[in-house]
Amino acid sequence: MASNMRVVMIHGQNHKGSTYHLGKMLAEQLDATVTEFFLPRDFGEFCVGCTNCFGKSETLCPHYAKLKPITQAMDAADVLILTSPVYVYHTTGAMKAWLDHYGYRWMVHRPESAMFSKQAVCIATAAGAGMRSTLKDMADSMFFWGIPKVYKYGTAVRATAWEQIPEKRQKKYQKHMAALAKRIRRRCGSVKPGMKTKGFFFIMRLMQRNGWCEPDVAYWKKMGWTGKARPWKMKK
Repeated sequence: MASNMRVVMIHGQNHKGSTYHLGKMLAEQLDATVTEFFLPRDFGEFCVGCTNCFGKSETLCPHYAKLKPITQAMDAADVLILTSPVYVYHTTGAMKAWLDHYGYRWMVHRPESAMFSKQAVCIATAAGAGMRSTLKDMADSMFFWGIPKVYKYGTAVRATAWEQIPEKRQKKYQKHMAALAKRIRRRCGSVKPGMKTKGFFFIMRLMQRNGWCEPDVAYWKKMGWTGKARPWKMKK
């Protein structure tokens, strides 16, 4: 078992419903140091479309200071857990608004090298349906940030509150989370990007050699990625 594992949980809602409980089950099974953030309680700003993060610097985002505690915790973590109930077949508005603020970190722009050694879990629940599209909303960002291993878990709980779920089904979820935690612990510290992540990175690398966005081009050159350096080989 990996020791001193650090987990950051980003909840797409303030209340502690079914999705929250599944995320907590997983975190407890990981036996890790856990830091939690609730959206919109801990961050509830909408991207204003100023494009400062793309064209100049993410530090010029009007919400940079508010976002910084989450960003720092996330960069230092080994595992990210994102939870969101299904809202009209998609993630919550708060989760979407938070993810929007990290567009500059997609591989097409300026990905954070630390992401290429992490694992992420996306969890979604609904009374009925919509988990697949909700999970995709979150997993898309995880992939394009460069996270090499992204797990998705969605389930129809057939209830509107955790207390309404029969004990037998809650125990089933406990087993599922235990199995997932085992896989995460086994890979912690040794996860590496697969062909899909590397392939997309190399396409972006070629683009950045003659890129059109000056901050992006300068960043890739500084990191050495247009040369021989790779983010998954960088020292932490």
